[in-house]
Amino acid sequence: MATTQNRRSSVSSATAKRQAMTANSSLENNNHGKLVAKKRPALTNISNHTTASARNSLSHSSKLAPCTSKAVSIKKSNSNAASSVLPTSSFVKPISKTVSIPRSDAAIPKITAIPLPATCSMDISPSHSDGSLVSMDETMSTSDSLRSPDVEYIDDNQTAAFDSIEKKAFSTLYISEDVKAADICKRDVLVDIESGDKIANIDNNFVDPQLCATMACDIYKHLRATEVKKRPSTDFMEKVQKDINASMRAILIDWLVEVAEEYRLVPDTLYLTVNYIDRYLSGNLMDRQRLQLLGVACMMIASKYEEICAPQVEEFCYITDNTYFKEEVLQMESTVLNYLKFEMTAPTAKCFLRRFVRAAQGLNEVLSLQLEHLASYIAELSLLEYNMLCYAPSVIAASAIFLAKYILLPSKKPWNSTLRHYTLYQPSDLRDCVVALHSLCCNNNNSSLPAIREKYSQHKYKFVAKKYCPPTIPVEFFQNISC
Repeated sequence: MATTQNRRSSVSSATAKRQAMTANSSLENNNHGKLVAKKRPALTNISNHTTASARNSLSHSSKLAPCTSKAVSIKKSNSNAASSVLPTSSFVKPISKTVSIPRSDAAIPKITAIPLPATCSMDISPSHSDGSLVSMDETMSTSDSLRSPDVEYIDDNQTAAFDSIEKKAFSTLYISEDVKAADICKRDVLVDIESGDKIANIDNNFVDPQLCATMACDIYKHLRATEVKKRPSTDFMEKVQKDINASMRAILIDWLVEVAEEYRLVPDTLYLTVNYIDRYLSGNLMDRQRLQLLGVACMMIASKYEEICAPQVEEFCYITDNTYFKEEVLQMESTVLNYLKFEMTAPTAKCFLRRFVRAAQGLNEVLSLQLEHLASYIAELSLLEYNMLCYAPSVIAASAIFLAKYILLPSKKPWNSTLRHYTLYQPSDLRDCVVALHSLCCNNNNSSLPAIREKYSQHKYKFVAKKYCPPTIPVEFFQNISC
């Protein structure tokens, strides 16, 4: 009877402690959410350029939406739960009173000794331990990662048996220990692009499944055929729109660049957002008061298409300072989807840029991050310019590679046979687009829309926006490459 009462008292005390710990954790998470969540200034006036003071407040203020604080709270609670099992370290906040130690005056339940078999040896610990049993030895741990292994000692007589099993497994799985990295890459059969300007094979990496080496040519051939069908109109501002202009479109996209950077969206989300906006504006009249609503609705659609964890509709309302209600965003999303006939897959300049960067690298094992980031910077500058809609996404990507290579190495011809083979463009085909992108790069320092320039002036993008752009491009660089 006394033992039953002691058990009930211990259960009730443990329940009370858990409730207290849960209350403290929730209170701490709520306080943390209050400190982190701050409102983001909305796109106040889309018809006028934002002032410098407004941009300073944008850059120096915290721009986290409410859901971000919720995610932080969840992560914090999970780390607290894990700290009760894992050893306490410098970066994990320990929970007070993790283990309840019974007092000396409390009744300790009787422990029944289990007799060991006669054949059991005390030199070897048991191969399996029962998770419900608690060891009274202070040197042992209840953590699963510190349990005794299934096999602690291997005799010399058993080594041959393990070697036989290992060889049999390797033979069944076709695993060879003699395979070298040089044999996989087959560098000895590849040509050197620097010596004879020959075509390099960039589809020879069969180890990385994301490169799709066996079908890369077919994929990009399909993208080249599809980019013509999914392009917006090049003159919708003059023929369709009455209340908005190219300057308002540029202000909207500049703001969306900041939103994408704040929520750490992948670059494809931004490119698809602009594609959806332009395709919708190509056939629908839009007033300036609802242009920002169209922008957030298209970004929400693109996020659902590209992102692993897309922002919620409430967050898109929040970043507009609740200018639009949730129902309005959802209604605009439905309108855009129905007009585009749910054709969300569209080739963008970013799709082609990935392959063209590899072609520009040639046989170099170490990818040049400066070339990749500089080409991405130039391609994103084209998103702001309404006049760049006359160029296909593949042309913009190839021209961005051309200009990026020229900026990094002004004394060397940017184009070669490998780029001509994989882009299917000659330098003369890219001349007009390269000149337009070159003008954007040279004049971007004086632009009133600095979101892209500030983005690529960071260390993680190798400060490529601060690279010096030569004022002119030699005419001989646009001469065609002989086949």
